[in-house]
Amino acid sequence: MPAKLVIQDLTHYYPDEYTGESVHALEKINLKVEEGELVTVVGPSGCGKSTLLNILAGLLPYREGLVTVDGVKIEGPGSDRGVVFQEHAILPWRSVAKNIGHGLELRGTPDQERKTRVSDFIKLVGLEGFEDKYPHELSGGMKQRCAVARTLCADPVVMLMDEPFAAVDAQTRITLQEELNRIAIATKKTIIFITHAVDEAAFLGDRCFVFSARPGRLKAIVDINIARDKRIWSEMNVDKEFLSSRDEILRLVREEVNVAIEE
Repeated sequence: MPAKLVIQDLTHYYPDEYTGESVHALEKINLKVEEGELVTVVGPSGCGKSTLLNILAGLLPYREGLVTVDGVKIEGPGSDRGVVFQEHAILPWRSVAKNIGHGLELRGTPDQERKTRVSDFIKLVGLEGFEDKYPHELSGGMKQRCAVARTLCADPVVMLMDEPFAAVDAQTRITLQEELNRIAIATKKTIIFITHAVDEAAFLGDRCFVFSARPGRLKAIVDINIARDKRIWSEMNVDKEFLSSRDEILRLVREEVNVAIEE
């Protein structure tokens, strides 16, 4: 079976807003993501991780290379891809339930079907009892659960996550990581997760794509062979496979950080 998402020879430049010169963001990226995989992407600051995600989301046009989902070239935003950003990108004037069902409303989904799906995803992300609350009444973690549920409720083929837990406190972040793992088991969605945090990359990823310093290249792929139902933080801190994978990712990233400093 062909891979769900394929990137071939993707190279990208963009103009520096201050100098007007071209900045070389990505160089010859080649990778594949299989259906149902959760892959993480890490690398030093400025290595093009978010540039890659914006290209995958169809928000950033590209000229060199080819990016496809289910064999169809990405040429702009589409309902086959859902995005969860670092910021809480939910509508402040809409309740939790209305936010989660927003995509279905735009699609013209019948009311009863929409209500049923929204209810299912509210339960999935643990927001029961908060259906009628507004974003200003929620904690940061709840806002991100709402954003995740809204994306999942629209049923994208691929879910793209750009450092979605970076802005929350450490304890909430751990909880959200475990929640996302549980959601990945329940939905079997294909997920690409961008992060700066090595521990997070090793905890969540079936594989971790490590990028080089700019221009971002695929430096290495680290396989993390831990069953998803075993990924609980209280157990990971003594799991040899996790510790080995985390340390290997950290070593690879630190090499690139040192290169960037030397340059």
